[in-house]
Formats: sequence, C-alpha cells, structure tokens
Amino acid sequence: MSGFDLSAILTNPEYVSMLIHGIEMTFVIAIGSWLLAMTLAILLLALRFSPGRFGNAFVAGYVSYHRNVPTLVQLMLWYFGIFTLMPDWLTYWLASHNAEAIFAVIGLGLCQAAYFSEDLRSGLRSVSSGQMEAARALGHGYLSAMRFVMMPQGARNALPPLINHSVSLFKNSSLGIVIGASELTHAVKEIENLSFRTFEVYLIGTVLYLFFSLLVMGAGAFISMRADPARRARA
Repeated sequence: MSGFDLSAILTNPEYVSMLIHGIEMTFVIAIGSWLLAMTLAILLLALRFSPGRFGNAFVAGYVSYHRNVPTLVQLMLWYFGIFTLMPDWLTYWLASHNAEAIFAVIGLGLCQAAYFSEDLRSGLRSVSSGQMEAARALGHGYLSAMRFVMMPQGARNALPPLINHSVSLFKNSSLGIVIGASELTHAVKEIENLSFRTFEVYLIGTVLYLFFSLLVMGAGAFISMRADPARRARA
C-alpha cells in the first residue's frame, strides 16, 4: 500500500456513502437526544421548584447519578442491560427500528438532561427576585410570572452553559459506537477496516467532527447574540 492518500477514501463512492450515512445518524442521535434532554430538563426544573421536599430531593438524586456515572456506562446499561429485560414484543420492535440509535438517544438524553436542568436552574437563580415581585404586583400569578417574566430571562442567562453542553452532547454522540449505532465514528471504523487507510480515514473523521462542532458553536453564538439586546447593539 502506498503512502498518504486521501483520494483513496474521498473518491471511493462506497466510503463516501458510508461517511454521509454516518453524519446523518450522528445528527439524528444528537438532535433526538437534545430534544429529549431539554424536555426532561424543563420538567426537572419545574419539579425542583415545586412545593415540598420530595421534588427537590428526587431531582438532586437524578442530577447526582448522571453526573457521577460515566455516560459510556449508562449507554451500556441501557443497551446491554435494560434492553434484555424488556418484553419480547418490545425487543423485537426496537430491534427492527434501529434499537442502537434509539438507546443512544435515550442514554444521552437522560444524561444530558441533568446538565441542562442545572444550567436552567442557575440561569433562573441569577434573575433578581425583584422581577418576580414586580410581576406579581402587576397581576401575574406564580405560573404566569414564571412563564412570561422569569423563564425568558433565566433561559437567556443560561445560554452560554447550554451551548457548551450542547456541543458536548454532539461530540458524545460518538459514544454510540459501543452499542453499535451507525454514527460517524462507526462509519470511520468500518472504512478503516475495509481500506486499511488508518491515518487518512481518522483524519477525515477528525476534520468532520471539528467542522460540525464549530458549526454548532457558531449557531449557538448567533442565538446568544440575538437573545441579548445589549450584545446585539454592540455588534
């Protein structure tokens, strides 16, 4: 085999098709797990601010678990553990509908929800309590004040850590390879096994991850600027 040659990968239709499929699956996993994580994060935030101690204790335990157990272990627990305990009919259905990608979305989404909920909680706590008092004085109820006054400001304050964790979530989609999800890292590994072009294919994979991570960061920076009137005015 000759020396360094990127064209051996980029001019091969089969390899290019595998890379494109891997990119598509990476975004399916990343977007699906992001939507799941954000939905759960909002529910966890609401539970944390609910009356009584149970909600706060439950969320604290949830966050502690997902922060201290490696994401890789959580994915393996879901796919190699919980998957095998499910009823046969559900197992067959999942197996015929890309179970690997589904469990990658579930595992990553549940884990990232812990981080998103803490980001939102920190953003909400950074809003002055006077905002709530002013909203209640204007006739808003508690839920109305939270929805129209507190949460918009809290979400804006939470954007920087949310963006950082969203980028981390995109990169962590590569962990799906351990349970057989056919994302980009899986495609890169398969191409390396077929072509024996180790350096070339991993270089391409690295460049693709860098490009898409920067793209996500750029989109986050644009959203952050649009959400901050003072920053938008300076720009």
